[in-house]
Amino acid sequence: MGSIPIQRESAFGSPDAPDQATGVPVAARTSLPGNPLAPAAARRFLRAAFVDWTELPELSESLTLDGRLMDDATVVLSELVTNAVVHAGTGVDLLCRLEGAAPDGSVTAGLVVEVTDRHPARVVRNDRAFRSPEIPEYGRGLQLVASLSELWGITYGHGAKTVWARIPADAPTPDAETPDTPAGVRSLQRGLRAAEILAPASRRAPQDQDWINRGALSFLAEASDLLAGQLDEDMVAALVGQLLVPRLADWCAVWFYEEEGRGLPGVVEHDMRGADPMPLPRLARVWHTHEHRTEELRGLLEKEPPRLPDRLSGAVPVPWPFDAQSSPVTQDTGSALAYRLSAGGRALGILLIGRAGLHRFPDEVTGLVEDFSRRVALAVSAARRFTRQATISRILQRGLLPTSIAEIPGVASALVYEPKEAGGPGGDFYDVFPAGAGRWCFALGDVQGKGPEAAVVIGLVRPWLRLLAREEYQVAQVLDRLNRLLLDDATEASDAAARALAAADGRGVPPEGSTSRFLSLLYGELTPTEDGVLCTIASAGHPLPLLMRPGGEVVAAAAPQVLLGVVDDPDYTSETFVMRTGDTLLGVTDGVTERRRGALQFDDGDGLAQALAGCAGLTAPLLVERIRRLVHAFGDSPPDDDLALLVLQAQ
Repeated sequence: MGSIPIQRESAFGSPDAPDQATGVPVAARTSLPGNPLAPAAARRFLRAAFVDWTELPELSESLTLDGRLMDDATVVLSELVTNAVVHAGTGVDLLCRLEGAAPDGSVTAGLVVEVTDRHPARVVRNDRAFRSPEIPEYGRGLQLVASLSELWGITYGHGAKTVWARIPADAPTPDAETPDTPAGVRSLQRGLRAAEILAPASRRAPQDQDWINRGALSFLAEASDLLAGQLDEDMVAALVGQLLVPRLADWCAVWFYEEEGRGLPGVVEHDMRGADPMPLPRLARVWHTHEHRTEELRGLLEKEPPRLPDRLSGAVPVPWPFDAQSSPVTQDTGSALAYRLSAGGRALGILLIGRAGLHRFPDEVTGLVEDFSRRVALAVSAARRFTRQATISRILQRGLLPTSIAEIPGVASALVYEPKEAGGPGGDFYDVFPAGAGRWCFALGDVQGKGPEAAVVIGLVRPWLRLLAREEYQVAQVLDRLNRLLLDDATEASDAAARALAAADGRGVPPEGSTSRFLSLLYGELTPTEDGVLCTIASAGHPLPLLMRPGGEVVAAAAPQVLLGVVDDPDYTSETFVMRTGDTLLGVTDGVTERRRGALQFDDGDGLAQALAGCAGLTAPLLVERIRRLVHAFGDSPPDDDLALLVLQAQ
């Protein structure tokens, strides 16, 4: 490993001083409140620092910031923060810094973590005698810190105490871990390695068994982070297999009870407190330490899932599924345990683990998997809630927007519609449709709010738009009548949808009072004539439409007016003009004009008009795609609002 010429520092040195050779900072610091969330926040902070450091070419060329170093440092930092929060009871300051190897080889490269609390009189404890029952993570003492670190110590200052540790960057990698090892498996290896450190085989006294359980909490904390990020229950099942096999079990299997009901096809949850018989679950995942044995195991387990007592948790011994005839290449004896996966009093599934050659699982493994199964159940429950909401969104979305936009004689059209939540109902909508008697109408709108409540409003507005247009109401008259609809029926229907959604989601809390549903709308009517296309247009609280002439001149095509659903009698008006060959009309929603980059917005300084002028000569599809790319490129992060763009170009 190469060396980094970084100046060594004491615990209270100048940690943010840059490397004299590269001139870049190699440290990160933050402060955290002294509450139970601090250990998890500290772990996230360290991972973010690693991401920043790995992007520095000056460091990556001379120091390998591998997964082992990050995992060990994460465990150590989590231990130190937990100890400080539990025993000192104050907020903590964190410092993480890289240190290079000494030129003479006397010191290897490594990472220093420092945790400073503001109660120097409180000693650093090595046991759980004074733990607080309100703290979900308890300090596992400094034995683990000492084992994973090459150096550690305590420095006292005026009104503060710092516990620091130095983790070497070139420590040997644990067995079975490679650079390609999945993150979930590495986390499990770190947790089990911690358990082995805390409770070596030579120390099996009853009072020492507690060390194993406390060391395994490092694994549980990391597993919780991994499981919490999954939004699909089958992905949760796959992750369970990677985490448990082969470290805690030779094989495992996961069953899920299917959902149905709740007003949606295929969605029901099984209440363990009810009297209905439990249906057979679905075998979602089978994982074996020997991949060629997986299908054999699946065939054995598919015959009949474990039958468990009606209780929420706890390990239940079940018969060993193999025998000498079916598994001649494996041991014909072993131990198998089943755990019910449940959350909120509802049975979600079953977790089954097995280990060959054991008469019974060790108690420390049984307890660890029981804690792990609770986290799995919570992850499955969260994934199902997400799936349920996505299903509702897809059903709503199918009826909210047209499957295609109408073709208008003499007019080329192009559309971009990007809801913020992919597949979900956004607050933006569009429509282009024939209105009879040689007339075509178009609309681009944005409803206040998101989700099902906004979808209900869109579901009312679009049919009303078409009905009023086909009844030959003028553009301004259509807006007047839509305004009355929003003041009356739309608000009532939207509030009813909000109450129904709250009940379906188990909250049962209706919205407080009636909330007005505002709508910004760009609405117009096109009539092809011999001289061009006659366009009548009005904008109600919407970003103004822009008209570009063939030479690149851009002007506003309508005057600003009040939002729909705000006042009783706004007296809307419209503008009429002729679009000739090459004229282009652009309408957008505020997701385009208000796209942010820091304090700047895309439309600041007539930014949208300038972007449109730069598209002179482009066809409608190319023009709308170029504007879309400019909007996306304007900010560093993805758009935080729905986007809709409509281009109408006279031919």
